[in-house]
Amino acid sequence: WYNGEKFDKLTFTDFAKPSDTLDSSFKGGWAAMLRLYFFAAWIPPANQTDHYATRTLYATSAHPHYLISASGPALTVAPGQSLTSTSRLYVGPNIQGQLDAIAPGLDLTIDYGMFKIIAVPMHWVLSRLHAISKDWGLAIILLVLRIEGATWKLTAVQYKSSAKMRKLAPRIQALKERYGDDKQKMQQATMELYKKEKVNPMGGCLPVLITMPVFYGLYFVLEYSLELRHAPFLWIPDLSAPDPLYILPIIYAIVMLGTQWLNPAAAGMDPTQAKMMKVMPLLFTVMFAFFPAGLCLYYAVNGIVGLGQQWWITHHVDREDVAKLKAA
Repeated sequence: WYNGEKFDKLTFTDFAKPSDTLDSSFKGGWAAMLRLYFFAAWIPPANQTDHYATRTLYATSAHPHYLISASGPALTVAPGQSLTSTSRLYVGPNIQGQLDAIAPGLDLTIDYGMFKIIAVPMHWVLSRLHAISKDWGLAIILLVLRIEGATWKLTAVQYKSSAKMRKLAPRIQALKERYGDDKQKMQQATMELYKKEKVNPMGGCLPVLITMPVFYGLYFVLEYSLELRHAPFLWIPDLSAPDPLYILPIIYAIVMLGTQWLNPAAAGMDPTQAKMMKVMPLLFTVMFAFFPAGLCLYYAVNGIVGLGQQWWITHHVDREDVAKLKAA
């Protein structure tokens, strides 16, 4: 619902909670029922104050019904006179950028949450790329490549830090064996090793924190973009539905295996955690089998580009070490 100033959303389970139900009057607003790509909205006249309420019918039934009511002001018609009152009902798709022309705030039914500030520009860029490529699958690939290009230096810092930490893993394990349970000496020796080798153990964290909101924003864009519904790409008949041949989930699992090969389990890692890391590709394959193909395409392409970048940086770090040994 929208009260003319702010948009709020309730789940059906909230309808049964007295503290969360809608029961108020406001002017210039509307109420709607949302369902991923489509919604139905009741839109009274902008200058009319209506009372809106939510309730659950047949709450104890196995199949409860949910109701949003909008009650307008009482109308008085004198004998022999007539009166016309008009309200609008919208039932249709979530078309970003076009709904506010129907009623103020109606674009808010495409709810990107806290990532709206990132997701809206992402959707605009994706639409422009589609105008160029004429294919939504290709537009997704081009968008991922553009994002990877923009964040290349940040992710390079992350991968370089990971490669250096991987090389120090045997020496850190040797320190653990040397100092045993003396955590203070172990920590001091580890920090001295980092300082000597010019390695920042937190170097891989900052790039992730910066780039993560970008990829979450893109996740929501691909999740809620109506344009992907029934949009074909290569063997995929509908980018909003799961991959019928499970090719993209398998590709992503292979990418995860490649990433694990470049980042073997750190020395001293908890055995349970190490086992979980090994089964992660299988878990993601099963999970992605039910994801929309557009999302899987994004993750698969992003993973392939990231794996290639990580391999190149790891190879570059190895060559630097060999050059140092030859110079010594």
